[in-house]
Amino acid sequence: MSESQTDKESTTVEIPDLKTKIVSAIKSVYDPEIPVDVYELGLIYEINVYPINNVYILMTLTSPSCPSAEVLPGEVEQKVKAIEGINDVKVEITFDPPYSQDMMSEAAKLELGFM
Repeated sequence: MSESQTDKESTTVEIPDLKTKIVSAIKSVYDPEIPVDVYELGLIYEINVYPINNVYILMTLTSPSCPSAEVLPGEVEQKVKAIEGINDVKVEITFDPPYSQDMMSEAAKLELGFM
């Protein structure tokens, strides 16, 4: 087996573990107005890990006029970049589809008294 084949296989094996670390990092980011992390709130639409451990995150905010609009994406990016082995992080904001409370996890709904 060539060295490049070994590298590719080890990278493929590490991605699920890396994705778990990324989700854990994102779960440490909280909306300042809601006592629930942005992942459980359903604000994270997509997490992709590309070769050389570049990460793309597509997220939304609770509303386009969210007071945390400038803070939350930067905090998500900073927390994910801090993971050992991450090369680069791009966080993109979208409002399509628009956020609704249905996107929250059951844990978030319980925390906020919606269940």
